[in-house]
Amino acid sequence: MHSIVSQVHKLLIKKQKTIATAESCTGGLLSAFLTQLSGSSKYFILGIVAYSNKAKQDILKIPSNLIAKKGAVSKETAGLMARSIRKIASSNFGIGITGIAGPSAGTPKKPVGTIFIAIDSKDKKILKKFHFKGKRAAIRKQAALKALNLLLTIVK
Repeated sequence: MHSIVSQVHKLLIKKQKTIATAESCTGGLLSAFLTQLSGSSKYFILGIVAYSNKAKQDILKIPSNLIAKKGAVSKETAGLMARSIRKIASSNFGIGITGIAGPSAGTPKKPVGTIFIAIDSKDKKILKKFHFKGKRAAIRKQAALKALNLLLTIVK
């Protein structure tokens, strides 16, 4: 088990904060990390994998014109995913992750490994772009772990 999972687990319980996730490219891996330890029901409210653009639009209410203009893999989409899931779950924090895990679908502007992670709370927001290296599984794992690291910085 990753020590980051344990750190997040202890901190969320200590601070009595809740979280919900909206994942795309990580396919539920972040939610799996967040629910790995017994007692995670004290903080983990909801996790969805909104893989398709239709799911992002229908469930998370991401406007279709935003996806058409900026792309499903964009800072704007990640930010709205985080905000929407936080509101849907009535949680303290929402995390949105979208990106290109590969090995296909990359473009020169958004190569494989391009990941956007957003964390949304009532008071604070984090929105970051990353370029992870490796094969699909490695990129997904790096993205989920980076999201946990970012969460630690905003919860403290």
